[in-house]
Amino acid sequence: MTPSTPHGPRRYASGRQYELRRGDALAVVTELAAGLRLYERGGVQLTETYGDASIPPGATGITLAPWANRVEDGVWYLEGKKQQLDITEVSRNNASHGLLRNASYELVDESEFSVTLEAAIFPQHGYPFLLRHRVQYVLADDLGLVVRQTVVNDSQAPAPFVLGAHPYLRLGEVPDGDLVLTVHAGSRLVADERLIPRSSEPVSGDADLRGGRTVSELDIDVAFTDLVFDGGVARQTLKASDGRSVSLWQDEGCGYVHVFVTDRYPGRAKAVAIEPMTGAANAFNSGDGLRWLPAGESFTMTWGISASL
Repeated sequence: MTPSTPHGPRRYASGRQYELRRGDALAVVTELAAGLRLYERGGVQLTETYGDASIPPGATGITLAPWANRVEDGVWYLEGKKQQLDITEVSRNNASHGLLRNASYELVDESEFSVTLEAAIFPQHGYPFLLRHRVQYVLADDLGLVVRQTVVNDSQAPAPFVLGAHPYLRLGEVPDGDLVLTVHAGSRLVADERLIPRSSEPVSGDADLRGGRTVSELDIDVAFTDLVFDGGVARQTLKASDGRSVSLWQDEGCGYVHVFVTDRYPGRAKAVAIEPMTGAANAFNSGDGLRWLPAGESFTMTWGISASL
């Protein structure tokens, strides 16, 4: 809900705010980009957040459709015809993070423990398809925060898509640089200076995070695949020296995870984004993880955040 002030409803740069509470858990979801503005348990903040007058810095918590990450030069080809998307990452001349980053999502359903939002992707230059992206957030007793992202094809032809999300994880007031990051992945995508993948290779050296690496040692912006799924779930974890941990998990529909460790996040010496994705950057051209959704059908990816506190 959106709190009121003596002068009327409070306005947020990220739109209407939806608060979910269950036990000691709190999640705040935004109208803008169906984003996760905050998730905490027992007062321990498990995601990065931002102020009322700000839009999500570094794409904090937003959901991504109909592609995640980047499309090189904003160009791809549909049945041999060139498609030109708007360039939204000007510094690298890429189309970045889909078509709904600045979109308002409408409320579909709301209950004490869940909220479902939806936005339309209208046919446009570079993407001549009509889709709906529906995002459901649920506070579950056993799984923590569960997020289901569904794309529905309302077009008359199959439509290409990649879904993703962009949460930044943290563990309360523990400096992110002191945490140990573990990524259970066998391969990484080798990208050029524009962060467009050109090949893949087995993880090794600094890119091998299977045994855990201290975040202060890392400065990476890398996608991983060949994830280890245990019981249908792949899990990547940040752990503190006292044994507490926070994890992002994703289902087998999400075969990729992008890890971004940055020293440019506002107010943080280090910040860690762990981004579940159904396909790779530039999948519209490479085909890596790209899916074509038949007319009238839907696809759902599921991910979430859990913690041991």
